[in-house]
Amino acid sequence: MSAPKTAMVLAAGLGTRMRPLTNDRPKALVEVGGKPLIDHMLDRLAEAGVETAVVNVHWFADRLEQHLAVRERPKIVISDERALLLETGGGLKRARKLLGDEPCWVANIDSVWTQPTDNLKALAEAWDPERMDVLLLLARREASIGFEGAGDFFLADDGKLTFRGDAPSAPFAYMGVHITKPGIVADEPRGPFSLTRVWRRLAEQGRLYGQVLDGFWMHVGDPASRAEAEAKLAGG
Repeated sequence: MSAPKTAMVLAAGLGTRMRPLTNDRPKALVEVGGKPLIDHMLDRLAEAGVETAVVNVHWFADRLEQHLAVRERPKIVISDERALLLETGGGLKRARKLLGDEPCWVANIDSVWTQPTDNLKALAEAWDPERMDVLLLLARREASIGFEGAGDFFLADDGKLTFRGDAPSAPFAYMGVHITKPGIVADEPRGPFSLTRVWRRLAEQGRLYGQVLDGFWMHVGDPASRAEAEAKLAGG
């Protein structure tokens, strides 16, 4: 399978945990290592062959649109959520007409990572639409900063994912990038909802898969994790 040429970039969040840095800008424009978070992600996607990125906007939407207007790669298409913040699932559903029906990337803007190998290329090579509806890029908890949870998933030898459930911990966390069939949200009601709800159903059907990041993941969710990420990037 060829790598998806279209991506959905989730940039509409309020960035509440990032305050005071988001008092005058969207979280997507908070800089890490001298570059706005959204440009870290868009640059990675462009390197992976993405030609069009649909970006949803809400908080300081005008400022984000102005910033994105000067990008040449990938082409930017705005999905406007000014009237109502739709969360991850609702945002994907609203953007479906812009994304089309072919598999696409979906990416958060608060993930930065180091990589000895090209993780997005490897994820695209692992994508198999016959077996999968979603393929998540995962991080090992011990190879990450900014993530304080008990982990999200267990990963089987064949790549299938199960949620942590009642277990006290799980070894892998979703790190903010995946490949999906946009149609997974077709039967969901309009309005705000999380993609996690859809993923749980797909996991029960054996259609949710994962692949582990080769590198170090930095979840940049608040000022403290931003400082840690900058130190990690500066130190190589």
